[in-house]
Amino acid sequence: MADPHRTQRSDPLESPSATSVLVDPVLAASPATVTAATDTVARPSLFGFRRNQMWSYFGPAFVASVAYIDPGNFATNIEGGSRFGYRLLWVLLWSNAMAILIQYLSAKLGIVTGLTLPQNCRKHFSRPITITLWVAAEVAAIATDLAEFLGAALGFFLLFGPAMLAHGFTRTGTMLTAALLSSVAVFLILALDLAGYQWLERVIMIFVGVIGLCYGFEVFLVHPDWHLAAFHALVPTLATGSPESLHRSIYIAVGMLGATVMPHVIYLHSALVQPRLKEVVSVPHVKGQSRRQAYLKFELIDVFVAMNGAWLINSAMIVMAAVAFARNGAVVADVEEAYRTLGPLLGPAAATVFAVALLCSGLSSSTVGVMAGQVIIEGFLAIKFPIFLRRLITIIPAIIIIAIGLDPLKILILSQVVLSFALPFALIPLLLLTNRASVMETFVSAPRTRIAGWISVAIILTLNAVLLEQLAFGG
Repeated sequence: MADPHRTQRSDPLESPSATSVLVDPVLAASPATVTAATDTVARPSLFGFRRNQMWSYFGPAFVASVAYIDPGNFATNIEGGSRFGYRLLWVLLWSNAMAILIQYLSAKLGIVTGLTLPQNCRKHFSRPITITLWVAAEVAAIATDLAEFLGAALGFFLLFGPAMLAHGFTRTGTMLTAALLSSVAVFLILALDLAGYQWLERVIMIFVGVIGLCYGFEVFLVHPDWHLAAFHALVPTLATGSPESLHRSIYIAVGMLGATVMPHVIYLHSALVQPRLKEVVSVPHVKGQSRRQAYLKFELIDVFVAMNGAWLINSAMIVMAAVAFARNGAVVADVEEAYRTLGPLLGPAAATVFAVALLCSGLSSSTVGVMAGQVIIEGFLAIKFPIFLRRLITIIPAIIIIAIGLDPLKILILSQVVLSFALPFALIPLLLLTNRASVMETFVSAPRTRIAGWISVAIILTLNAVLLEQLAFGG
């Protein structure tokens, strides 16, 4: 409890003393309750953080960014680039701008309230609305895990499948083996959290770095037209040559949006910042701003760096597909076909690097998807749910799809469209909560932030409505 002899401040994390202990924000009646103690004096750096603390606050946004470079992105970006060249690069730019805003708001909600987005929904909305939001969130989580698990299995299959097929394994048997390997690998990655949340974050960041290096290598090989790429990144265009091409470009654009702005990590990011709330009180007091303000500014840097890194990787995927496939007149509508095509076009190393990137993407994003699923079910229903049980439950749909031999790429792209339709169910509650002074107090969103947020929702709803009309009436 707070010292009763101390004057109440507008920000409970701000204290004239230097070290305080923060009560667990999820369990405490007041999430910002603190106990004052004596501070050690340290030389402040950026926003009051000590120089040796700077890198320790990187992590949450990088974990969230994995969802922006998951196997669903591979599927939509490869098809988009091979069909339409550089034309849809603008979708990634504007999706990334929305992602930066949305992920920061999610982190801000978690930092200010000490509760995750699902917990805030349960606290501030009626039970029927909460249940509806939970169902939508679960649909998004299942679609996400489906895409990511299939991607990891495909990565294993591309790397080791040929050898297994040569030894008499069937394709279905090989894919099921790859799925089993993916499950074991994800369990091992999740187990790292037992050693501390930063160990898991570091491994995820390594995966992101490997994916980035892989696509840097691919782009180096293809020698893109940077002027044309920059033009299409800045100028929105769609394929208007025929009703069919227009319909397909809208479908892929919405899929890219669903693959880039992911609903499950909107819920997750508000949880990823919670462990550091217990540490943020070690930050020296900075005159004129609260500790939460300092932490929020630093988290903004984390979000900006991580999301732009994901944007560059996504753009590299389209650029590679546009040059390697579209320039050669090949429309690639299959991740495995992309792997097979890259070898003859760019050499065996390019195909192997592609498979390694897909595997890293699938393993890391599947891990993040399981974490998000746990945050969703625990937050909305106020229950404890073992994360390893969550992993077991969510692999069932993917195993069924592999066993009956459905086309993985079509499932990947369809899952991204489903995610795009699920986005408003995460975005609208996030905006409503961050716009409420009763929830955010002095940290309520500024008018320009509110406008940008609602514009983002309007764009997503408009694209979804257009896609629904296209699907209903055949374009």
